[in-house]
Amino acid sequence: MKTVANALTFDVEDYYQVSGFEKYIDRDDWGKYESRVKNNTNKILNILDNNNVKATFFVLGMVAERDPSIVKDIYEAGHEVACHGYSHKLIYNQTPSEFEYETSESKDLLESVINHDVYGYRAASYSITKKSLWALDIIEKLGFKYDSSIFPIYHDRYGIKDFSRSIRQISYDGKEMDLIEFPITSVKFSKLNIPASGGGYFRLYPYSVSKFLLKRFIKAEKQPFMFYLHPWEFDPQQPEIQGLNWFTKFRHYNNIEKCGQRLSSLIQDFSFTRVDHVLQSMNLLKN
Repeated sequence: MKTVANALTFDVEDYYQVSGFEKYIDRDDWGKYESRVKNNTNKILNILDNNNVKATFFVLGMVAERDPSIVKDIYEAGHEVACHGYSHKLIYNQTPSEFEYETSESKDLLESVINHDVYGYRAASYSITKKSLWALDIIEKLGFKYDSSIFPIYHDRYGIKDFSRSIRQISYDGKEMDLIEFPITSVKFSKLNIPASGGGYFRLYPYSVSKFLLKRFIKAEKQPFMFYLHPWEFDPQQPEIQGLNWFTKFRHYNNIEKCGQRLSSLIQDFSFTRVDHVLQSMNLLKN
């Protein structure tokens, strides 16, 4: 179904930095864990290179600071570098001043590595919710052109279930913004929005279900979809975090061994490109 170029994205963070592990791993202990993000990112770069596909990589500031070569490798391969914040803290657990400082630092760091403007932002665990919409003003203030942090579903950690599923300039509280929102893809069934866009959902669903949902989205919305994964989802050999409850363990490790092959299948079934190129093709972002 290669009729429209969809957005392929990767949130570049290490396996021990995921929000689901916050109760089990102290941030002060992050430095004690083996870093596997560079090798896992290289796996993704190889898959994309072999298929002649470009993508957007939302890079965590702490990852870029620890190893700038990851950012350089992404950029020099022709992919878009975007911002995933600095510390992977959920926005609604930060003050506005803390969020602005961290986001500004991360944006400046990425831009200094690639010597190019960074246009896109994505919050840790899609943590722009109804109680943290204030973050959108700061994102626009810092010079970002688009955001991809809002998931129009119900979830225990993120989501605005009644938010528009379509790409558009943001409007909230009667305020029109220049900032574009490219929401995480969901598909409407009756009154429910079903997540259809990657990550744990892509690993949980049979591949045929993901393909069906994404085709349904394109047909219903007549817009490109947003798809996301993480480098750690390509790493079945990653060290297992001990003491997790069954649900957290399931969310993180389920079908990781299948992720690489499923991505290769997805690339064959749909057309993909960088987020900025999708928005440019829709005349929502200037070249």
